[in-house]
Amino acid sequence: MRWNVFVVGYDELGRHLLPMLNQARDYAFHSLLSLDEVVHAAEYPFKRLVADALDEVARFDGSVDAIVGYWDFPTSALIPVLRQRLGLPGPSLEAVLKCEHKYWSRVEQRSVIPECVPPFQAVDPFDDYAVEKVEIDYPFWIKPIKAHSSQLGFRIDTPEQLREVMPRIRQGIGRFGKPFDEVCSYAELPDEVAWVTGHHCIAEAIISAGTQCTLEGYVQDGQVHLTGSGMIDSVRDETHRSVLLRYEYPSRLPEPVQKRMVGHARAVVRQLGFDNGPFNIEFYHEAESDRIWVLEINPRLSRSHAAIYQLVDGAPHFQVMVDTALGIKPRMPYRQGQYPVAAKQMLRVFEDGVVRRMPAAEEVRRVEETFPGTKVEFNVSEGMRLSTLMHQDSFSYELGVLFIGGESHADLLSRIEQCREMLSFDIEPVSASN
Repeated sequence: MRWNVFVVGYDELGRHLLPMLNQARDYAFHSLLSLDEVVHAAEYPFKRLVADALDEVARFDGSVDAIVGYWDFPTSALIPVLRQRLGLPGPSLEAVLKCEHKYWSRVEQRSVIPECVPPFQAVDPFDDYAVEKVEIDYPFWIKPIKAHSSQLGFRIDTPEQLREVMPRIRQGIGRFGKPFDEVCSYAELPDEVAWVTGHHCIAEAIISAGTQCTLEGYVQDGQVHLTGSGMIDSVRDETHRSVLLRYEYPSRLPEPVQKRMVGHARAVVRQLGFDNGPFNIEFYHEAESDRIWVLEINPRLSRSHAAIYQLVDGAPHFQVMVDTALGIKPRMPYRQGQYPVAAKQMLRVFEDGVVRRMPAAEEVRRVEETFPGTKVEFNVSEGMRLSTLMHQDSFSYELGVLFIGGESHADLLSRIEQCREMLSFDIEPVSASN
């Protein structure tokens, strides 16, 4: 028997990696909703997406055994609603919202691991007196209650800076804020949280010093497990700390620090009531003070880590996503991949421009042949202006990504630089006024 697994926003990476699962012949994967609907859309009419997805599965001639996805909002919120309608196992919508709703998540985190939570408060960007109502100290980060990839996220050093960014936040916050409010209408939020809507922001004390990493894990029948070694390092740009350069697996953090993070993860995931699904938690470790901070909790695994798990452990951690959705023990291998270490390297530039030349197919083929297991993905095309890219942070533009393994950390960095030289872009600069 083959299980029918529906993948929300099934993309090229999923089609490449899902056949690499252990016992891949046991699964039949089907697309549910398109990338244009759940990733690339200008807006996300949540209730319509729910109706369209239910209509798709109703037309399927066969059993619907699992619904999975690896994208951020709205996919992450669609899945628990769809599973509940179809009687499939998985985390509850309330548990997912306790991760997705940045303010609610902080409230829950503070109740069990207060030492890991920075000072925070909700901010209404539509309030004429929002600046005057700020109670936490400057500087701080401000970001929407629901967004991703650092969109509309800003470091604020002075009240004047906060006033300057408010118009940009008000203009763009509705793209995720409106559908997020629709999602929240499916659940009951406690009074201390319900007043903070998708059109609010959260301001948080800055915790960007130190080393950032992500703990990948899953919960099954109330038991919290690590996925593989569990920890992946995030390497950020020294100038713009919110800009991510690459992920490295496994983590190089000291083992005692990793163990403390695992303990914090177990405590907070249980507090959220999250069960029968994968999650990841982003941490910071300040070496000087030996302090651990929680950055955010995601009610899904990270798509960005799947290929590097494949390179190191021998299967993408999509294995955990699929098997927990089916209610079976994950058949995830460990250290059976091609390389001891691997990375996802973002190919970024920090100035706007028009793409005049993309790396040729021959250049990509040469990279993938020179470094076996390497995969190259592009986000841009010739003639595209970088400022039209969606899901970008506030400081840079991601031209593409590189998934690559190495025999050591030094070897990994050397291979990344060689690949950069082999993949040639031509970006014509343009001024902000053009």
